[in-house]
Amino acid sequence: MDANFWVDKYPSGIATSIDPERFDCITHLFREACQRFARRPAFSSLGHTLSYADLERQSAAFAAWLQEYTDLQPGDRIAIQLPNLLQFPVVVFGALRAGLVVVNTNPLYTAREMEHQFRDSGARALVCLANMAHLAEAVLPHTQIRHVVVTQVGDLLPRPRRWLVNAVVRHVRKMVPAYHLPQAIDLPTALARGRSRVQTLREHRAASSDVAILQYTGGTTGVAKGAMLTHRNLIANMLQCQALMAHNLEEGAETIIAPLPLYHIYAFTFHCLAMMLTGNHNVLISNPRDLPAMLTELRRWRFTGFVGLNTLFIALCEQPVFRMLDFSALKLTLSGGMALQPRVAERWESITGCVICEGYGLTETSPVVSVNPIQAILPGTIGLPMPATACKVIDDTGQELGLGVPGELCVRGPQVMKGYWQREDATAEVLDAEGWLKTGDIAIIEADGYLRLVDRKKDMILVSGFNVYPNELEDVLSSLPGVRLAAAIGVPDARTGESIRVFVVREPDSLLDEARVLAHMHASLTSYKVPKRIEFRDSLPTSAVGKVLRRVLREEWLAAQGGPGAR
Repeated sequence: MDANFWVDKYPSGIATSIDPERFDCITHLFREACQRFARRPAFSSLGHTLSYADLERQSAAFAAWLQEYTDLQPGDRIAIQLPNLLQFPVVVFGALRAGLVVVNTNPLYTAREMEHQFRDSGARALVCLANMAHLAEAVLPHTQIRHVVVTQVGDLLPRPRRWLVNAVVRHVRKMVPAYHLPQAIDLPTALARGRSRVQTLREHRAASSDVAILQYTGGTTGVAKGAMLTHRNLIANMLQCQALMAHNLEEGAETIIAPLPLYHIYAFTFHCLAMMLTGNHNVLISNPRDLPAMLTELRRWRFTGFVGLNTLFIALCEQPVFRMLDFSALKLTLSGGMALQPRVAERWESITGCVICEGYGLTETSPVVSVNPIQAILPGTIGLPMPATACKVIDDTGQELGLGVPGELCVRGPQVMKGYWQREDATAEVLDAEGWLKTGDIAIIEADGYLRLVDRKKDMILVSGFNVYPNELEDVLSSLPGVRLAAAIGVPDARTGESIRVFVVREPDSLLDEARVLAHMHASLTSYKVPKRIEFRDSLPTSAVGKVLRRVLREEWLAAQGGPGAR
């Protein structure tokens, strides 16, 4: 089904097409935004704000340092492993201005996860937070990384406040192991050196087809792959977002709360690109799990937009302080990353007076595929495809199915990735010669053009919007002495969408217990990938060739709970 099917399905006033060639590259957009909105606030964090002019100056200094004080060349990869701090947009745009490819990296990764991503991407540089540097020290000898920039939380704050914030962080983190990285430089020093050479900055002009971001996703196999997102991909998705929201957001007048991590493509595209296009202001929340601190920050702003997901909406609505905030200016709430539960949407609206717009996307589509237009929200759906986006559903043979029939959702549009980094076989499995991307999700296209998700085709587990891949968990478990067989599945959970259940068959006479299994997993995996409990069994259901049948395990678990509902 081509994009023309949706032309008359959009509400009046929404553009049905975009021009992805409007900007040559992301730095073209960046320079234009910084000139047009120079005095407007761009990003705020920890009580300090960078204007668009500030952001241009700081990123230019970082780009100049990269060019003048390192041997990095355009096309080299730089891993950026930071939470939502002012440093993130500074180093991202500085790296792009120097022609580097950004590898967004989760700052909560374990050493094992970091090493895989750094080795696979071939990253030659790393920017990380000081309290993660001891892990970098352990893995860098096994990577191509030769340049390391270390930053502390308060490094971009005014000097008195910088000293105070960094002192508090050092006190809180005093149990973090020390690190020794001879090749490292601290960010303030790098910026100071860059400022002295900024006059010689050679702004890199990337081609629209050049890769801008390597965004890692485990896909459905658990093997982490880098989705190659080009400048054109990201610009197209940014313009698609603008087309659907143009009537609801005013240039240079919006204050948007940004609690989701910028290293995640959902937040990256929205806050670092779409909001820059319109000259709006992003308030960065560095740790949304610290609800008291987040609520203190929210009280400081008369915010007009909020970008979140189901679990965060639940947590906030349970807070009395949140329910007492002033929501009179709030006109946009976006939800993505995981399914939005109806009762959560209803409660959010009753408290804030703002309806949640649910959308859908994936890393491979930069990420937005569809969203509910603000003026035409249809609860229970993932909205209409973005302008210039075609969708279809197919059966297992690849045959296109009709309206109202569930099948695997396929997407074609200018936001679809170039492919997986150095994995042609994996690319060919999901992306055909005509540009159709298989999403692995089961969906229905309704006669009114709205999309409904039915289920995921594969076994990926979605915990609070984060992908967890059973193969990765099972690989970690299999490396533990005493484990004979292991399986991981996702089961419904009222708070997180899904939770992880792990089943282990022990070797005969093994004394392995739950505490040792969980400790082993915590040592190798980010916390959201680790279950709360381990279930030991004498055997697991397997196919004729010995493959563990996760589907049967899930059905057994649901039956034991008395039905399909969440515990």
